[in-house]
Amino acid sequence: MPLEPHRIRTTARWLPTASKVPAATLAFWVIKLLATTVGETGADYLAKHIGLGAMVTGLVTGALLALALVWQFRQKRYVPWIYWLTVVLLSVVGTQVTDALTDGLGVSLCASTAAFGAMLAVLFAVWFRVERTLSIHTIVTRRREAFYWGAILLTFALGTAAGDLATEELALGFRLGVLVFGGLIAAIALAHRFGANAVWAFWLAYILTRPLGASLGDLMSQSASYGGLGWGTVSTSLVFLVVIAALVLGVSARRAPHERDEA
Repeated sequence: MPLEPHRIRTTARWLPTASKVPAATLAFWVIKLLATTVGETGADYLAKHIGLGAMVTGLVTGALLALALVWQFRQKRYVPWIYWLTVVLLSVVGTQVTDALTDGLGVSLCASTAAFGAMLAVLFAVWFRVERTLSIHTIVTRRREAFYWGAILLTFALGTAAGDLATEELALGFRLGVLVFGGLIAAIALAHRFGANAVWAFWLAYILTRPLGASLGDLMSQSASYGGLGWGTVSTSLVFLVVIAALVLGVSARRAPHERDEA
């Protein structure tokens, strides 16, 4: 039976040392991939098909994200549905940030990819300098959690810019994009199996799931004339949200009773 979590002192309050993020299991990666796809299709649906426009959509999803983050920070340990709701909203907002720079301000995808990559590198450097680790298994204080969620937002923005750069300006297309980014993630997994650093393997794969999810979302939602399967953004988003909900419910059900009670 798991031991009772030790507690550590922070500047704000005592907190349990149980990590507030899930382990990187197969379910984690599947949910993450589907969440990134929902970010791609969901942002397009709200802005274009419902007609909210980029600005209103950004304000609405930004407000929802702020509420989700407050809720997430208030938890004492990992709560699956709150955690993954936050990830989905970060995916949508990260997509909108990149789209706003590209479509609204005319920033090139090369420039935005380089800028977000540099910002993420700086955040990782500061995070490591302050905490001496970037491991997701050590997200046990609010400061580390703040670093973590900041990194997640930048990975979504970077992944969106890099994915659009590859599939649009480099003309990979949706199908080839899925194969290329999926192949890169498989190569990282293989490298990790043969001894590559686990922390860096995780973050590289995490970044690449964003362009993979975007390519997958476009492949499924776009019409056949554009090289897609013609599901549409509504059907694609709904199907993936249902699968995400089912997986999160499954993950929640497998957690020990004492973990659910203490969360």
